[in-house]
Amino acid sequence: MDLELSQEQRAIRDTFGRFAREVLAPDAAAIDEAGEFPEKQFAAVGALGFFGMRYPAAYGGTEADRVSMCLAAEQIARGSLSVGAAATMQALMGTHFVFRGGDEALRQRLLVAAIRGEKIGTICITEPGAGSDLSAIATRARREGEGFRLTGSKTFITSAPRADFFTVLARSAAGPHEGKLSAFLVERGAPGLGVGRGIKKTGVRGSPTSEVAFDDCPAVLLGGEGEAERTLRDILVEIRTITGALAIGVAQAALDDAVAYAKTRVQFGKPIGQHQAVGLRLAEMATDLEAARHLVLSAAWLADHGRPSGKEAAMAKLGASEAALRICDGAARVLASYGYCTDYPVERYLRDVRFTLIGGGTSEILKLVIARELLAG
Repeated sequence: MDLELSQEQRAIRDTFGRFAREVLAPDAAAIDEAGEFPEKQFAAVGALGFFGMRYPAAYGGTEADRVSMCLAAEQIARGSLSVGAAATMQALMGTHFVFRGGDEALRQRLLVAAIRGEKIGTICITEPGAGSDLSAIATRARREGEGFRLTGSKTFITSAPRADFFTVLARSAAGPHEGKLSAFLVERGAPGLGVGRGIKKTGVRGSPTSEVAFDDCPAVLLGGEGEAERTLRDILVEIRTITGALAIGVAQAALDDAVAYAKTRVQFGKPIGQHQAVGLRLAEMATDLEAARHLVLSAAWLADHGRPSGKEAAMAKLGASEAALRICDGAARVLASYGYCTDYPVERYLRDVRFTLIGGGTSEILKLVIARELLAG
């Protein structure tokens, strides 16, 4: 499905598609089993220019549109969702606040290196008592001279065991912005920074996640004090659209494997795909996938053309992640016993795909966003 893609967009899709097939997919099982940051594959993604797609050429980026970013992310996730999760964190949330709020020296030192894949960034938002509810964030920032000191803890931080720098959302402890969220930069090795235990996850095991603690830790303000929520809202639409693209990628891999298996597995004298029950399931999976892809690319297209797309991005992420879950489950059912064992990658798809239900907002939160916009008229 080209959806009137430009020649450049098709080239990006095809380039990342070949990369996913030839580089990522062959290593995906090993990445999952090792449960470690995929250094080699991450660097290869950077070499293709993915980390700089949304940034200006002055910093080594290519200033690609959102449709192109979605096409690339889908293909990466098709090869390995672990790599996709780590790569999209780097390309968006892990570097966005440095670009938006860092001074030129900081951009040249960290953003340029991150776009090349030489440094790794992440963002610290979620806390033990604060997930979807940003108002519950308890990490505090205390001004000290020209800088700040952070105290608090974060959890479920993507790439934290490997990250070179952390964007941290925290509340001002005093002053005119007391209680408001601001973004701060903390670099690895800073006194008071503690990267805690790794969190063992069901899926995306090659995208390591851990707790991070700040004990009177020195930090640099990114952007204006009290402006983090506004900056976060600005990029959240893109995060949701890209997460939908990741969901489509793993769902496409699951459908491909289910179709291939249905063509070769013979039962009752013929390939199982020729049995009506299996054929109907495959048809439903393919239809779900096409609908999800249209939602995601439509939301990206609206944003590229400067049109409001908050509701559409929420719909895209909701529709794509829930459809991907159904598709991966359907693939496991087509493979039956083989869909439940590690001889085939379908069981990994089914574990990995649940990540897309969480990143960028849970399905329940997204439904509330959509309903609020509908009722607002």
